[in-house]
Amino acid sequence: MLNNINKTDYFHYYYSLWITVYKEGAIRKVTMDKYLLTLSWIKRLAPELRLCDVTRITYQNLLNDYASVHERQTTMDFHHQLKGAILDAVDEGLIERDPTRKAIIKGKNPKPKKLSI
Repeated sequence: MLNNINKTDYFHYYYSLWITVYKEGAIRKVTMDKYLLTLSWIKRLAPELRLCDVTRITYQNLLNDYASVHERQTTMDFHHQLKGAILDAVDEGLIERDPTRKAIIKGKNPKPKKLSI
């Protein structure tokens, strides 16, 4: 399935196939739902991003866009879910260098937690 991927394919297409190959049947449903949510955010934030165009700058911009509406920890989770797929794409020669290296994780300040009495 991933053998037919080309450097000019959309990143979200690659990520979708990567989820199917590496995560489907290997993780709990709640975790799979998080990967699928990450996929939907990629489609929303970078629908035209191609694998060959995933660089440190484009990746950092994707993280920054995501962080503008999420807390730092949520952005960190987003980053970790993408990083596994991206490192595999680097290993396959679809992306030249690891764009996740030295990524800066930003995010909104956490909301105050409600105290339960």
